[in-house]
Amino acid sequence: MSSNTPQQDLTPLDKAITSLDQLQRRVADEPFMAAQDQVVRLGLQAGLIQNLEFTYELCWKAIKRWLENNVNPEAVDGVTRRELFRMAAENRLIEDVEEWMTYHSARNQTSHQYDSTLAEETLNLMADFIRAAQRLLANLKARND
Repeated sequence: MSSNTPQQDLTPLDKAITSLDQLQRRVADEPFMAAQDQVVRLGLQAGLIQNLEFTYELCWKAIKRWLENNVNPEAVDGVTRRELFRMAAENRLIEDVEEWMTYHSARNQTSHQYDSTLAEETLNLMADFIRAAQRLLANLKARND
């Protein structure tokens, strides 16, 4: 990174990933969840899905900002999400474009509709998304120094 490139504030992304991870661990705690009534269980699951949506948004926006600051602002302007993730993979910010497209699809589906099958599918992606987001954050931090 050149000395002219501004450091990216990764605090909001870091906090969002930490919050998502903590909530996911609570929701995955079967004895804890079994002790809750159905309204609380469904509320926690819905909150976890919303937290994923929010964290995903911060992830792709952090990728876009990094690429604008370190590659070329014009190259990033108006590109599709797939192209953005391809550029992120080329710059070793993420490992797998298709994995991130899966998270993109899950985010789009859950933000536009809700049903129990879709919720279950999204909850099943949660641990993988958290690990991918943590790797992204680590890669951004390593390039932010």
